[in-house]
Amino acid sequence: MVEGVETAAGQRTGAPGSGGRRTRPGTGQFDSLGLYLADARLEASVLGLLEAVEADLRSSVASADPLVTEAARHLVEAGGKRFRPLLVALGAQFGDPAGPQVVPAAVVMELTHLATLYHDDVMDEASVRRGAPSANSRWTNSVAILVGDYLFARAADIAADLGTEAVRLQARTFARLVHGQIAETVGPRAGDDPVQHYLRVIAEKTGSLIATSARFGGMFGGAPAAHIEALAGYGETIGLAFQLSDDLLDISSESVQSGKTPGTDLREGVPTLPVLYALASDDADAASVRLREVLATGPLTDDDLHAEALGLLRESPALKRARETVRSYAEEAREQLSPLPDGPARRALESLCDFVADRTS
Repeated sequence: MVEGVETAAGQRTGAPGSGGRRTRPGTGQFDSLGLYLADARLEASVLGLLEAVEADLRSSVASADPLVTEAARHLVEAGGKRFRPLLVALGAQFGDPAGPQVVPAAVVMELTHLATLYHDDVMDEASVRRGAPSANSRWTNSVAILVGDYLFARAADIAADLGTEAVRLQARTFARLVHGQIAETVGPRAGDDPVQHYLRVIAEKTGSLIATSARFGGMFGGAPAAHIEALAGYGETIGLAFQLSDDLLDISSESVQSGKTPGTDLREGVPTLPVLYALASDDADAASVRLREVLATGPLTDDDLHAEALGLLRESPALKRARETVRSYAEEAREQLSPLPDGPARRALESLCDFVADRTS
C-alpha cells in the first residue's frame, strides 16, 4: 500500500490541472508527495488540520496499560506522510474545512491505516518500518497483531461519534482491505488474469482507504453529494496510480529517489506490474525471452541473476507498458475531479496527478 512516497525535494515539473509540464518551486512539507498548494489560505487550512490530527493521534492511542500505549504510539511517532489525513483535509475544502468532525474523521482514517501496517509487518516478517524497528521485531508478532487490533478498535470508537454512516463506511473499507490482503496471500486462482488480479488487490488494499479518506473529507466538510462521489472516485484512482508508480520506481530509479534499494521487489519475488506484463508478453526477441526465463525462477536472490533481470526490465516493452498504465490512471483521476469547482483545492488534487505521471517518466 501507499505508505510513503519518496523523491528529492526542491523543484519538480508539471503544471497544475493541465497536460503540459513546467518547472515550479517545491512545496515545503509536501515536496515528497508532489502536492502543489498555491494558495496561502489553503496551505494554512491544510497545515492546521494536519497539526490537529497529529495531536489527536497521540492522545487517541493512549491506554491504561503502559505497554499498549508505548507500542501503539510506536508508528505514530515514527512519522509518515499522513497521506490519508491529507486527502481528508483537501476533500473538506469543498465544504467547510473547519467543521468539527473533519479532524476526527482524518484520525479514523490514519488509525485504520496504521493498524494495517502492524499486521502487514507480521505477515511480511519485516524488521524495519519508517526507519525504526518494526513493532513485531521489538515486541513479538503476538503483541504487534494485538496492537493492530487495538488501533482498529480505537478507529471504530472514534467513528461511532461521527454517526452511523461513518461507522458503516469504515467497516466496509476495512472489509475491502481484508479481502485485498487475502487475495494477495492466496494469489490468482485458476483462470484468473494475473494482471487483473493484481489491480484488484491494489484497489482493495490501497485504493479503498484513500477513497474513503477523500469521501470523509467531503462528507464531514458538508460538501454536496456529487462532490463527495467525485472525491471518492478520485481517491481510489489516485491511490492505484501511486502504488503502481512505486512498482516502476523499484525498477527504474536509484535509491536516492525511491528511498529503497532498486529491485527489492524482484529480489523478494513480489510480482509487480512490470514483472506481470513481462511474464504475460509473447514478444519473441531474445531479450524478452530471456527476461521471462529469469523471472519465472521466482525470487532473484542470486546477485548476477538479479542484476540481469533488472537491466532487462529497464529496457523492456513491459516497463513502457506499465508507465502507460500509470499515466492512464493519473489522467482518469484528473477526469474524476471534473464535477468539482475550480479553485486552489481542486488544483492541489490535480497536482498529485501531475506528480504521479512525472515521477514514472
